[in-house]
Amino acid sequence: MEKRNEEHTQGGRRLPAKRWIAASLAGVLWIMPVIGSEGLPGWGSTTIPVAQAAASSFTVTKLGEEVITSGAMMMKYKFTTQRSGINATGLADVIRVDLSNPYVSLDVMTGKGGNLTTRQSTGGMAAETGAVAAVNGDYFNTGGEGAPIGGQISSGVVVSTPSQLDGMYAFAVTKDRQPVIDEYTFEGLVTAEDGAQFPLSGINKGAYSPEGGSSTYSHANAAYLYTDAWTALARPKNSSTTPTEVLVENDTITQISLDAALPMAVPEGAYILRTHGLAAQFVKAHLAVGQKLSSVYSLKSKTTQQTVDPASLQMMIGGHTILVNNGKAATFSRSTSSIGGYRARTALGYSQDGRYVYVIAVEDNANSAGMSLTELQSFMTNIGVWKGLNLDGGGSTTMVDRPLAETSTKLTFNTEYGTEQRSIVNGLGVYTLAPQGEVKGIKISGSSALLIGQKATFTLKGYDTYYNPIDLASANPAWVSSGGSATVSAGEVTGVKAGTVTLTATSGAASASAKVTVLGGDDLASLTAGTATAPLAAGASVSVPVTATAKSGATLAVPNSALKWEFVGFKGNVQDGKLTVESVNAGVTTGYAIARYDGFSTAVVLSTAAATPWENFDNVTYPIAFTSNVSSVTGTAAIVAGTAERAGSKVLSLSYDMTAGSGKMYAYAQLNGSSGKSIPAAATSMSLDVMGDMSLNWLRAEVVDSAGATAYIDLAKVIDWNGWKSLNIDLSGSGIKFPASLKRVYVVNVEEGQDERAKTGTVAFDNLSFVMPSLSSEAGLPNGSAAMIIGSKAMMVNGTKKSIDVAPIVKNDTTYVPIKYVLDAFGGSAAWDQSTKKIMVLRGAKALDLTVNKKEFILNGKRQSAEVAPLILDGRTLVPLRLVSEQLGLTVKWEQKTKTVTIES
Repeated sequence: MEKRNEEHTQGGRRLPAKRWIAASLAGVLWIMPVIGSEGLPGWGSTTIPVAQAAASSFTVTKLGEEVITSGAMMMKYKFTTQRSGINATGLADVIRVDLSNPYVSLDVMTGKGGNLTTRQSTGGMAAETGAVAAVNGDYFNTGGEGAPIGGQISSGVVVSTPSQLDGMYAFAVTKDRQPVIDEYTFEGLVTAEDGAQFPLSGINKGAYSPEGGSSTYSHANAAYLYTDAWTALARPKNSSTTPTEVLVENDTITQISLDAALPMAVPEGAYILRTHGLAAQFVKAHLAVGQKLSSVYSLKSKTTQQTVDPASLQMMIGGHTILVNNGKAATFSRSTSSIGGYRARTALGYSQDGRYVYVIAVEDNANSAGMSLTELQSFMTNIGVWKGLNLDGGGSTTMVDRPLAETSTKLTFNTEYGTEQRSIVNGLGVYTLAPQGEVKGIKISGSSALLIGQKATFTLKGYDTYYNPIDLASANPAWVSSGGSATVSAGEVTGVKAGTVTLTATSGAASASAKVTVLGGDDLASLTAGTATAPLAAGASVSVPVTATAKSGATLAVPNSALKWEFVGFKGNVQDGKLTVESVNAGVTTGYAIARYDGFSTAVVLSTAAATPWENFDNVTYPIAFTSNVSSVTGTAAIVAGTAERAGSKVLSLSYDMTAGSGKMYAYAQLNGSSGKSIPAAATSMSLDVMGDMSLNWLRAEVVDSAGATAYIDLAKVIDWNGWKSLNIDLSGSGIKFPASLKRVYVVNVEEGQDERAKTGTVAFDNLSFVMPSLSSEAGLPNGSAAMIIGSKAMMVNGTKKSIDVAPIVKNDTTYVPIKYVLDAFGGSAAWDQSTKKIMVLRGAKALDLTVNKKEFILNGKRQSAEVAPLILDGRTLVPLRLVSEQLGLTVKWEQKTKTVTIES
């Protein structure tokens, strides 16, 4: 066996030393980040023009590019296509690696510490190995120990060999830096001291079902080598038959375990020969402790039938189907039914001249609609890929990169699971081999967006002629902020008011600038308090941290100093993010704590009942049962004693095992047989505590309403946490007709991307509550009807005629009224702010903020759009009746013949 060179590798991978240089900035001029060219003699990058789309409906636009390190460029693309006649857009990120540049290299990262049978996130592996950029790698069996399905070579060392599966391609780079994409088989032999030989079936492989052979069990009658890269004691799990194992150290047999596995991990520098059936008979007949045992092996190209010496390869990573060949979309080499749909994607390819490697990641998140495999083919040919293959995608797709002048990588884009990075068995890293260079440029590092009152630290950072970071600790720059929207002191920036400032740092003759935007109310999409409801009682106290979501999607915690609080119906205060009720006004049953950030509002609704406890599982008298849609899915649902933070209470536990099932699988905790448990009144929201299991499965609840209709409530699209977490679910748009019954809570493992989610796990539920307005904030609101005739200064309220001082009007097919009269009839209040031309309407659980002449409005902290806006006519403010009424939960009817508007509740 080939031994690892520990001087140059760790765990079979290169660990580049950190490259730092303490630089004096005197006389160094600021140089902007180079876009489109690295400016290095002999290795200048050439922009490859985007070709015409393979299909007329698929177009690709390059959005920008930035150097990561000498020889590696990050490029951002936008694609547009049509799906069933509907436009879809998305984003793809491409790291282009120039193999003609000796200062950059590619290598395969493995689990933790360079070991198989371990898993780690892409970002974790990049940090551990010093990669400047990285992407997820090969497919793997999520139920296995943690080994790639395809072959793997890291730093010239064979880590794992290809599986006997049809159509599975691999990407490799030879030691003379030529990229290769091909389909390989493995051939090997072990030779005993007496000259007897037996074929090797692979190195460091998990159990699988081979294709195209005589056996459906990978390890039946076979011999496999396991090196010290395989750290697990099982070699492998579920190998089907009883093994005989041989420990070989320095090419000498030191132990033989007949009909049983050796009770040890593989020692460093040694290997264990794992044998079954006929291979075990070979061991018993020809091997003995103290004898020599040698092994040889090679790869063979399935396309050329040529033998490939693994020693000629610097790296190899396995993939799936070929996608592109000779610059055109290729016929899939393997069925893609299990990896179909529009998902996040990862792929590798290279240019026709072999100079460039393209490391590709397609986003599937709030900003991007994912890609099908055929769309991925079109994209790859568009950007210049000559030959390319598919890597593991979906929830595994992850890319990290090191921004210019920074010392660590960051997540390039949100994965399908947000900022959560899936733990995987290997990935592809990009490494810099450049020496220390001279100072090339400096930049300001820090957030590009702040809130009013928020403080953030900015630093001055630099990079050298090879685009690697430089330590500027001795720079001691002077900081200046232009404009009055932010102040700066010693690199600490404080947002003062909405607007954009230019932040400048100067050290000697060198200076750098950056734009920083202080977000105002007009820049926000929503403002959310930590709790939407609270008890209206003197002395009550709740935590109300406020979070702002910008229109760009960025989420920021709002500083307490940036919020102005107003209290309606009670006296109170907010200190350090905690709302305290001091006293309640006489006769008030519903109060409001209104938080405003630069005019943008959200509200906490306080009521005498607030959220109504529904089930804490401490005294359950009805039956709980486990059920599933698939007979082979097993599990339990039961009330159990809580542990840790839930000690002393009881919780509903749901354990499931879906390993024997297939297709879309459900694991239900059924409440009270087929009846469920009653939700007695209309509920606008639901809250519960859930103990997650990080399974990445879907969590739902099933409700049957008074009309017999079934509603499915998403509790969590992804169970991406461990331990207890509080969930709040908005039911206001669910369409459920109450009273209703909650029949079951359950875990779903959908068929698409099923390999990415755990098939076994345990979740638990506690403290279910519902906000039921009829029992809380909307209790006592008047019911009935009110009718108004256009042009008439009178309205009929529940059959009684009442005078109004301004008649409703119709303008551009919209009816406008003074909101005061609607609220007089149906309850609620309105407040007018002359300086901002805003109207704040409060009714029940609703807080509605309207602005004169603006079609956008804010409802319970969320910005929304309407077709019409409030207006001022003859000195009076009029609001669109249908907009306001329907947002407040009222029904509006129009009678054309009599020009009558009827409002009902």
